[in-house]
Amino acid sequence: MANFLCFYSTMIKSFIYIIQILLSPALFTALIYAVLHTSQTCESSRKKYYACACFTGVFCAFIFAMIQRNTAGLNREYFNIAVLSANILSIVCFIAFLWGFLKKKSPKFYETAYNFSYAVLTASIFLYVFPDVFLYPFSFVMTGESVVSTDFLFKFAGYCGGGLIIFLTALALFKAFSSLSSKSAWILFTALFALAIAQSSVSLLQFLLARRIISVSRHLFHMLLPVINNQIFFLYAILTITVPVGFFLFKKGLVLRGQYSNPAQLRKMKVKARGHKYWSAVLIIGYVLSVLSLTALKAYDERAVELSPAEPMTISEDTVIIPIQNIDDGHLHRFAYYTQEGIEVRFIVIKKNDIAYGVGLDACDICGETGYYERDNEVICKLCDVVMNKSTIGFKGGCNPVPLAYARRGSNMIIQISDLEKEKGRFR
Repeated sequence: MANFLCFYSTMIKSFIYIIQILLSPALFTALIYAVLHTSQTCESSRKKYYACACFTGVFCAFIFAMIQRNTAGLNREYFNIAVLSANILSIVCFIAFLWGFLKKKSPKFYETAYNFSYAVLTASIFLYVFPDVFLYPFSFVMTGESVVSTDFLFKFAGYCGGGLIIFLTALALFKAFSSLSSKSAWILFTALFALAIAQSSVSLLQFLLARRIISVSRHLFHMLLPVINNQIFFLYAILTITVPVGFFLFKKGLVLRGQYSNPAQLRKMKVKARGHKYWSAVLIIGYVLSVLSLTALKAYDERAVELSPAEPMTISEDTVIIPIQNIDDGHLHRFAYYTQEGIEVRFIVIKKNDIAYGVGLDACDICGETGYYERDNEVICKLCDVVMNKSTIGFKGGCNPVPLAYARRGSNMIIQISDLEKEKGRFR
């Protein structure tokens, strides 16, 4: 039972991650297609443009993700700056062309520019999000571990489950928006993509600040900080604006509309009405699940984990002495050494096999001094929730504890105080 809860927790984490990064872009891509679908001048060529843009965005995102994974020198922030800039510009152009800008003055140019604007917009959405979607499964397996494991399968199930809910929710939103008149759909679309411009602008500003391409005064920065830290509310605003469309679709499904002259036409009308009710239910359920995932489930998943207290040890001159019998049970043991400045330097010890121990700082090069804890005989990083491979504890790499040298003398483990003093900077 305990192992199941452990795997269930890892599945929830994957599920929440996918919901969080995919929900907003999936809804926007559904809206773009719905607007093209409701347009009176919608042609098959536009759907082809849209399909090509989706494929190009996903394909290029995959190529970029593979390059990023295998090339340390690739700077993701500059890539995001370029993609977000194209995204904002294409939204502005698409909205302008949607409302007929240049349509009468220059119809040929209008047609080309209109197609180009939503194609760039669609591709930029995929390019911004999908590199992370493709890279995320690589974090499921630590170096030296097998892909065929229960832990991997649970994480992958959460990953796919989140993706499935996002897909169905976006499809339901497309169905709901397609039931609106062109003008109603355009008005809502314009309002929603005004929010998208604000959301993308905040993200772009973050990257520009991070790369010091622009400088902002401290006063302005403190004004922007609440917006930057609460970008999730852009998503909640999008859900709030679009949820009435779901209820509108449900209402349409309650009444049979139109005339029929034979039973076959009546059956067809009933099927269509049932479809309206079905897709409205899918949309509302998808929204409810998404909001619950990003609020209650996320709060449960991120609940604080208390590190176990430091265990007693003996300090003799320039060494730390730990009796082997105290650390010989295969469980994680935490110790703390206080430097002359009063800095607490924590380290952990765990027996790996009959002859070797994993000894390292209660900190790593990636997550800092957040520490590790034991869950169901596994060593877990408190910050990123990565399960450590016990056999690699004591070696450098990844999220492993920073290795700490030790020696065994008789029935004691000996650790040099000078080694702990050298690492005190990690715990300031």
